[in-house]
Amino acid sequence: MPIALVTGASSGIGAEFARRLAARDHDLVLVARSRRRLDALAGELRDRYGIAADVVARDLAEPGAAAALAGEQRHRGIDVLVNSAGYGTAGRFEQIAAGRDHDQLMLNVVALVDLCRGLIPGMLGRGSGAVVNVGSTAGFQPSPYFATYAAGKTFVLNFSLALRAEYRGRGVRVLALCPGPTRTSFFDTTGERAAIGGRMMTAEAVVRAGLRGLDRDRAYVVPGLGNALGAHLNPRRPRRVVAALAKTVTRRALTDADADPGRPAP
Repeated sequence: MPIALVTGASSGIGAEFARRLAARDHDLVLVARSRRRLDALAGELRDRYGIAADVVARDLAEPGAAAALAGEQRHRGIDVLVNSAGYGTAGRFEQIAAGRDHDQLMLNVVALVDLCRGLIPGMLGRGSGAVVNVGSTAGFQPSPYFATYAAGKTFVLNFSLALRAEYRGRGVRVLALCPGPTRTSFFDTTGERAAIGGRMMTAEAVVRAGLRGLDRDRAYVVPGLGNALGAHLNPRRPRRVVAALAKTVTRRALTDADADPGRPAP
């Protein structure tokens, strides 16, 4: 039975990937910080699908955590890696709490790279495997007030596309899944004011689109017609103008106090 390792599996897109892969008869390694939520999901999936589901409660933003996880799981022969763990920050860069953007990049970028580095060689050795890296429509352009988040997701997109080109014909599929606003706990951190772009989608719809794209060996998928149009029709150059245009849209993420730094918070 194939084995899938899913990060960010305690809720949202990661949990939905776990459910869909269990329905496809994959055994699972579920990774997130919340052991309680992971244990509940693992029990649900064992009972419903008769698969094996192991739980790893770990903060992948910690230095070396993802590389250590890959080392611990390498002997299993992971067939599918889903890098779904992540969070975002929104607001004026200088006003974001110290350390938040650093930890965000450690989780959204460094942990993702470390897990790919640790697990893809085994897939290549077996001649088969798949990687799904969860990016965002924010990764298609600079996004003022989401500066670190968007830049990190641009890395995820380009990194995934580069790996896919390297591994074409070598048995390993790599997909960048780039959803727009999705109804998950992501907005518990940023607030729903950060839901900028197309219509809010469900995690179920996003994961269905992602797995359909993986089955078809797509390079990347942008779920939702409005999101896809926005990602592909937005201008790319001149970059300075693109950033300025993006700012007129993304400034909606600011609170009233953020919008006018001199104004006292209510």
